Amino acid sequence: MIAAESRADNRPIPSGVFESDLEAAIIGRVGAARYALWFKNHACMLKTADAVLIGVPSLHFQDWLQQTFGEDVRAAATEVAGGPIAVKFVLHHDLPPIPPIAAMNAGGHPTATTSAPAAMPKANVLPMSLARTQPENVVASAPAITTTASRSGSRKKASPSIPTIDPGEAPSESPKPKPRAKSKSANASNLFHAPSVGHRDSDDAPAADERGRPFRIGRRWRSLSDFVVGPCNRVAHASALSIVEEPGQGPNPLVIHGPVGTGKTHLLEGIYQGLRRNWPEARVLFVTAEEFTNRFVQASRHGKHSSFRKQFRECSALLLDDLNFLATKRATQEEFLHTFDALAADGRQVAVTLDCHPRMNDDLMPELVDRLVGGAVWGVMPPDGETRHAILRSKAAGAMPMIPGEVLEFMASHLRGNVRELEGAVHSVRHFARVTSREIDLSLVREALGELLRHAVRVVQVTDIDSAVCSVLRLPNGSLQSKQRSWTVSHPRMLAIYLARKHTSGTYAEISHHFGGKTHSAAVAAEKKVRQWLTAGESLQLGDRKWQVRELLERIERELNR
Repeated sequence: MIAAESRADNRPIPSGVFESDLEAAIIGRVGAARYALWFKNHACMLKTADAVLIGVPSLHFQDWLQQTFGEDVRAAATEVAGGPIAVKFVLHHDLPPIPPIAAMNAGGHPTATTSAPAAMPKANVLPMSLARTQPENVVASAPAITTTASRSGSRKKASPSIPTIDPGEAPSESPKPKPRAKSKSANASNLFHAPSVGHRDSDDAPAADERGRPFRIGRRWRSLSDFVVGPCNRVAHASALSIVEEPGQGPNPLVIHGPVGTGKTHLLEGIYQGLRRNWPEARVLFVTAEEFTNRFVQASRHGKHSSFRKQFRECSALLLDDLNFLATKRATQEEFLHTFDALAADGRQVAVTLDCHPRMNDDLMPELVDRLVGGAVWGVMPPDGETRHAILRSKAAGAMPMIPGEVLEFMASHLRGNVRELEGAVHSVRHFARVTSREIDLSLVREALGELLRHAVRVVQVTDIDSAVCSVLRLPNGSLQSKQRSWTVSHPRMLAIYLARKHTSGTYAEISHHFGGKTHSAAVAAEKKVRQWLTAGESLQLGDRKWQVRELLERIERELNR
């Protein structure tokens, strides 16, 4: 980080004293590990005549730091300044220009804040849950198997005191790890090795194999700092952050479920990337359920169960994406169940994603479902209007041509898709503007996204909700309109009335009439009852299973959106 304060002519000059003291004060309040993870390589402190500026790389990083650490930073600045002083979080490009001399002291050496302060306590003391296995490399699965034999042992370890967020960074000052002794499991370990984004594993690693074919570049690991947080995903995001900061200390496993395009894989990648940077000695595995299945099948065919189990049961943390892929594969489910038991018994972290709540997947083994719901289970939903706007601003930032704010507001209010669809809309608008040589305005957006906008406007009818409830609960069509008063029908009918009030413009009288009521009072009472269930966190026994009311409503809404 650059240390400088302002001259009378507003040009920053070398200082470093205030900033070094501020660093120490912030570390004293938030801890060295959290400071190293969220500030060290991302926030740039600049002392001016009347304020302290904290430069950050993105709007979402700015929001995150202000919300999470704003009070601590302001208190630390007041303490160091000896009185109240303004603290402003700004984007890097909004900072005043800093001449090259600002990074040097009078003797021509880097200022104190260009590297970690000498007194800074070590940030990355491995928690016991991660310290059990400490191989030289951090490994992860890639979407496709890449040729990595020539790269074995060449990866540089991240600096233990300065973890970073950007998955593309590879600290050049870190020493290379010693070559690992060859073993039967070495090649299996490499199958899950993904190189850093845009970089080879080391400066001297070959760019191509022995036949001159270029190596594949690894997947782009997304960061939790890039994740757009809203009411639809706030708890899941907070849980992911807690794992990065204190792996193995909370509920285990962490289960994140939700429909396609709601950020489940992004959160899991963020956990992997954060653990890899924050705990470089840990062996963290990121693998899709399909890849886990393929490895298990291969091990079964070739009698290599021991090496397979050594790989998955001796890691520090296991992150499994798209667990629902195992739904019809009982043998693989049993293997994963035993893998989880082995890891959990040693206090090692497991996190999984799937498309619905574990109890809503009838094809998962009851024993596996029990293990999953025994941890922290959080749902993520499609983005609401405010979150859609934030996502669009994030996708539109930093690229040309610029999309005006009023256009983004229009897109947020008229598009109802998931994150991928919103990102695709931004790309479509930009591409349309380029090929037509036009400026981006509302007229262009309507033209470029005409079909998408038409599909986004879907009017939900009470009959749609009736059908969705019957489909999810496996009731005969027309059951909810009957005169039956048994709880097997009356409870689903109440849920349908609640959803009809939420998703349609129907009046109480119209909704009540559809479901066989004579007056509007039946619909009013049903809606009130469901709200009470939600507030109390009630469960309902419907058919042969017990449902959490909130989870059941989410399941019906997903069915409604198909």
